[in-house]
Amino acid sequence: MTQLPAQIVLYDGVCGFCNRSVRWLIERDAAARLHYAALQGETAAVLRARHPEIPTELDTIVFVEAAPGSERVFLQSAAIFRVLGELRAPWRWLAPLRFLLPHALWDVAYRAFARRRYRWFGRLDACPIPPAELRARFLG
Repeated sequence: MTQLPAQIVLYDGVCGFCNRSVRWLIERDAAARLHYAALQGETAAVLRARHPEIPTELDTIVFVEAAPGSERVFLQSAAIFRVLGELRAPWRWLAPLRFLLPHALWDVAYRAFARRRYRWFGRLDACPIPPAELRARFLG
């Protein structure tokens, strides 16, 4: 696999809510810094081999941020707040909300939502193919 982009969001490719969330992020990422890969795909497998803390379960969002000589992995609510921090205002202003509650409480809320997301938003039969104009932002 070639060099990966510096900021990758790993998401459940068959989750209706997750796919809508990725579309929402794309619309608000004017600088096109974020790239996306399904947790079911090859990019996630490569990253999982380097970072065993990336779960094999599909009930989490993962944000991988590369800096020269290192990569950092953020899971669940930490990933959400890091991703929000990459967006333009006013969305980036939501990132400091992570300091209002302890990290563990944010993750409890995250896991409660994740358990119900298929029921509320549906499950797709397969990962959707992104439109041609966005394919460069999606990794295998």
